[in-house]
Amino acid sequence: MIIHDQFDKEIRLNFTQPQDKPNGEHVLAIAFLNDSYLLTRHKKRGIEFPGGKIEQGESSEAAIVREVYEETGGIVAEMTYVAQYTVYHPEGTKWFTKDVFAVQVDTLESKDDYLETAGPMTCKHLDEISDEEKSFLLEDEAILKCVERVIELGLYQKKEDAD
Repeated sequence: MIIHDQFDKEIRLNFTQPQDKPNGEHVLAIAFLNDSYLLTRHKKRGIEFPGGKIEQGESSEAAIVREVYEETGGIVAEMTYVAQYTVYHPEGTKWFTKDVFAVQVDTLESKDDYLETAGPMTCKHLDEISDEEKSFLLEDEAILKCVERVIELGLYQKKEDAD
């Protein structure tokens, strides 16, 4: 599907199939701890899902494990590759491709340093986060469609939904 972000950049979003292999330059974790979303407080942008650039020689899966730990202290128990999207510059050249994973975290370790973030936070519903605290990334249509996809696949169930 083709959508445009709040900066009018074209985004081509594809939901993955089991045979698809991640091959982006960036990763994003739609992360959960128990029955809540696990997010991070980016020091400049605000509250957002963990993620970042894949380092040279690193797989997308290894990058997810690293980014979730660096930004939240979370230990990844399970992950499922759910989507990939590519963002294009206005003139049509590719900017970057991001692999999106649903990530179940089973443990949070307290850390002295969360690098560019102020550490983890959890919420059951994304609308619990005030607009002032949200990163622009939590308003991004591609990311919100990925969250919807994770819910559709049954990879995230809020406790009241599971009863």
